[in-house]
Amino acid sequence: MRRTATITVQARRNGYSEATRDKLLEAAGRAFAERGYSSATIRDICKEAGANVAAVNYYFNDKLALYAEVLNQMKRAAHVDQMRAALDQKASPEEILRAVIKARLRGLHGQNLPDWHFRIAAREFAQPTPAMARVIDKVMRPIYDRLREVVGKIIGRSPDHEQTRLCTHSIMGQILSYVLAGPVLMRLWPEMKMTPEQLDRVADHIADFSLAYLRQARASHGQPKPVESARRHK
Repeated sequence: MRRTATITVQARRNGYSEATRDKLLEAAGRAFAERGYSSATIRDICKEAGANVAAVNYYFNDKLALYAEVLNQMKRAAHVDQMRAALDQKASPEEILRAVIKARLRGLHGQNLPDWHFRIAAREFAQPTPAMARVIDKVMRPIYDRLREVVGKIIGRSPDHEQTRLCTHSIMGQILSYVLAGPVLMRLWPEMKMTPEQLDRVADHIADFSLAYLRQARASHGQPKPVESARRHK
C-alpha cells in the first residue's frame, strides 16, 4: 500500500497521470498503424502525446510492452470475456456455437473504433510481431481450441481432425468479415447500421448457415444428428 502511494506521488511529480497513459496509447495506436511496429519510434509517439520520453518507460517499460498494451486494448474491444462466458455455459454444442458468434458480433455495437484498430489488425495478419504472438498464445488460442471442441462435437470428429479445423476456420472467417471489413460492408450495404437487433440477426444467419453444413458433415459419416434445444433467436 505504501509502495503504491509512493509511486503515485512520484508519478505526479513527474507530471504523469492516467490521462497521460491514455494519450500515449492513442498516439501509439495511430503511429503503429501508420508506420508499423518497426518504424514507429518512441520519440515520435511521445511528441504526439505531449509526453516526456521517460513516460513510456514509466508506464510500459519498453516499446514492445507499449505495443502489447495497444493490442490488449484491441482485445478488450473484441469481447473476449463474453466469448469465454458463452463457451462456459452448460448447453448443447449448437447453442454454445450460436452464443459465441453472438457474443463476438454484439461487441461491434456502439464501439466506433478508431481507424487504427483496423489497420493494426491488417498489419498483424500480414506480418505478425512478437507481441501478437503473445496475444495469440494467451488469448486467441484458448478460444480457438475450445471452439474446435464445440465444432468437433457437432460433426462427430475430434478437435484435431482436419474437417473440424476447416469448419472452425470457416465460421471464424464469417465472423471476421464483419469485424475487420465492417466499414467496407457498411458502404456496400448502407442499411447496415450495426444495431444490437441487426447484429443478432447477422449472428443467427452465420450460425444457421454454419450449422446446416455441420449437420450434413455429421450425417455424411454416419453420426446421429445432434439436437439444438427449442431456445432459439427471437
